Amino acid sequence: MTKEIQTTNLNIQRRRQVEARTGLSRSTLYLYISQGLFPRPINLGPRSIGWPDYEIDAINAARIAGKSDEEIRALVARLVAARKTMA
Repeated sequence: MTKEIQTTNLNIQRRRQVEARTGLSRSTLYLYISQGLFPRPINLGPRSIGWPDYEIDAINAARIAGKSDEEIRALVARLVAARKTMA
């Protein structure tokens, strides 16, 4: 994957869908978020959260490629920064 973040797929996945797509349990997902290894969710409403598809895809691709935790943290930082440029 290049440095450019692909944001073409703007579907939102809920937590259970993210768990299924990543193979992570709920507790591991939130551990990874606290460690900067997975982006924080976006608020969809007062009691609902989700993640954009492209972020899940990017994290999965990095894991498959064998990226280090530091490389994944840098990717997460880029993904979160990219959220601010979307309109």
